[in-house]
Amino acid sequence: MALVVICGQPCSGKSTAAICLAEALQDAEAKLTVRIIDESSLHLGRNQSYADMVVEKNLRGVLRSEVDRSLSKDNIIIVDSLNNIKGYRYELWCLARAAGLRYCVLFCDTEENGCREWNNKRGEMGESTYDTRIFEDLIRRFEKPDRRNRWDSPLFELFPSRDGIKQSSPVIEEAVSYLTKKVDSKTRDVRVLQPTIATQSARKTEANSLYEMDRATQEVINAIVEAQSCLFGGPMNKISLGDHLPTIDIQRSVGLPELRSLRRTFIKLAGQYSLSGPPPPTDADSAKRMFIDYLNREIAAA
Repeated sequence: MALVVICGQPCSGKSTAAICLAEALQDAEAKLTVRIIDESSLHLGRNQSYADMVVEKNLRGVLRSEVDRSLSKDNIIIVDSLNNIKGYRYELWCLARAAGLRYCVLFCDTEENGCREWNNKRGEMGESTYDTRIFEDLIRRFEKPDRRNRWDSPLFELFPSRDGIKQSSPVIEEAVSYLTKKVDSKTRDVRVLQPTIATQSARKTEANSLYEMDRATQEVINAIVEAQSCLFGGPMNKISLGDHLPTIDIQRSVGLPELRSLRRTFIKLAGQYSLSGPPPPTDADSAKRMFIDYLNREIAAA
């Protein structure tokens, strides 16, 4: 139904805003399903998640994947995180567009000193806080949303240090109206994103890639198991799956549990690589070639 991106500095009131919005939405429509996705829901700690750029990138990948899995026509997803990089907000907007949903950004515009004060108060109350180094780095790198950008629009702005955050806040009520308003041919003030041919093709390609990867790697495993069963404990030889594929070069017996573990790891690594690089191969031969190369390296190193 909709994707809401909560945006703001660390300790700017984002989580409070997310809870108030979720409660207001459920009060507006009792049958409405609202889910908040944040670091804590995925068992990710504040400081651990932003310790360095690599860990932070992995965090964004985990959140993005969870959002992608959760989007549907029947619920509203609220992403309660910093969402401080405009390129990442664009990626989330693309997910909403591909799913054909409404989209908006709720920005908690809190002054930096106010954020520092709230972070310190959390420490005094024994709650989880940001380390000073991490906090200042996040403050410095924050990219403020701009309603002129399609991925930052429509933009609802809260000013927590000045006005506080309540379920009855005018901005919360405005956001609820936008997210729950019935849309028909005459509606002009609510925009439902429409998937393009490019996004539809990308999702289809990704699904095909995962299917081919799964099927091709299983065929390689079956070939190895069959070849080993024919040897009856004798010395291992190179295993060939065809002239157009590399040889499986294993000089020892490899049990099925080990092969299955290597296969799971390979598929996981291929999926992670595709987040920042090209997608996995869509044809079986390319997938087999990659998996055989991986097996030759890993088994030789074991």
